[in-house]
Amino acid sequence: MLLRLRLHSAADGKGEDMRLDKFLKVSRLIKRRTVANEACDAGRVMVNGKAAKASVKVKPGDIIEIQFGTRTVKVEVLALQDTTKKEEAKELFKYL
Repeated sequence: MLLRLRLHSAADGKGEDMRLDKFLKVSRLIKRRTVANEACDAGRVMVNGKAAKASVKVKPGDIIEIQFGTRTVKVEVLALQDTTKKEEAKELFKYL
């Protein structure tokens, strides 16, 4: 029996897509992945103008809007990485 594996190249950080909740955590837009899940479930996160679940795949070029109380943060995804240092996290997105 053959076992097929889908390999992601985590070393170069150039995967084609990533779960929304993971991106929000890795980019440090939201501190914890569980909090990102809760925000998505509550309908406070939109991707490209549509309400998004935590499992939505994001890719570079996507626009994410997050409602934090009365404030709304709008960012464009620039890059994807599985892990990042605090200083490098801001390179994954730009504020709009």
